[in-house]
Amino acid sequence: QAAEMGLLGIPFPEEYGGMGLSFETTAMMYEELAKADAGYADTLVTTFVAFRNVMLAGTPEQIQYFADIVQEGKFACFAITEPNAGSDAAALKGTAVKDGDEYILNGTKTFATNGECASLYISFFKTEEGITAFMIDRDTPGFTVGAHEDKMGFRMSNTTELIFDNVRVPESRVIGVKGKGLNVALGCLNISRAFVATLAVGIMQRALDEAVAYAKVRKQFGQPIIKFQMVQGLLADMAIKTEAARCLVNNTMRMIDAGMDVRKEGAITKCFVTDVAQEVTSNAVQVMGGYGYSREYPVEKLMRDVKIFQIFEGTNQIQRQTIAKCLEREYPDLI
Repeated sequence: QAAEMGLLGIPFPEEYGGMGLSFETTAMMYEELAKADAGYADTLVTTFVAFRNVMLAGTPEQIQYFADIVQEGKFACFAITEPNAGSDAAALKGTAVKDGDEYILNGTKTFATNGECASLYISFFKTEEGITAFMIDRDTPGFTVGAHEDKMGFRMSNTTELIFDNVRVPESRVIGVKGKGLNVALGCLNISRAFVATLAVGIMQRALDEAVAYAKVRKQFGQPIIKFQMVQGLLADMAIKTEAARCLVNNTMRMIDAGMDVRKEGAITKCFVTDVAQEVTSNAVQVMGGYGYSREYPVEKLMRDVKIFQIFEGTNQIQRQTIAKCLEREYPDLI
């Protein structure tokens, strides 16, 4: 249904069958999807993130091949994390060995979003030149989907292990310059972090909506609890943080639309939004009391779902390191 509505290709250029919408408008649409279920919305975002890698560094033929698959209503996967290479992406051990006009891929990827449901994979392996990006079809011999992660939340987002056992791909499936794959991935992640933040805003808005609706009908001491100052304070803080987060996302998206470098701004957006999202969802549970803690209502799910946002796409601790490094470069020596 999402494919029929064109939602898989929201930010894709029109020449590749997409809507050609601005990043700012795309973010608004992703936020609306995330209100219903951020895990499913992330399925679409991840497909775009994978495509963005190809758009940044791929050939016209690779871009068209990817776009055609998405137009068929199929998903894509961006896989870089390994068991011993999470925040330290450069530490990955998966290898790609040249054999004639092919590469032989071996290794295991973990926490791969869309791992089971994707038809096309953008993944990274070590070659003689360094870390290199590859495009791999689902039905390539030697490729299998491993264990599914039994996650605390965000369960509508398919997350699996990927196993590459002597997977042969033609050299034409190398994306960009050999040995420069990490640059491709990090350049894309600078943008995707802002898109992840917009999903968190959707969760925050849903939590606020649920909490206000409940506070208007739940009565204690003869009146709706929304009349009590303590509850009003919680709701007001939730509204403040949600709107501040949305404004920050929209501003970063406008910068991306203008072609600006958002390495620092993307990290700031991801870090701030996902941190305050923890407070907003927690306050939603608090407003609803025991019912908020019950699975009879949706806010406990929102609280579980949003925790992963401080972890994936680079932990918020890594984001703070990135921000600090950018500041170090930006500020002149004063002594």
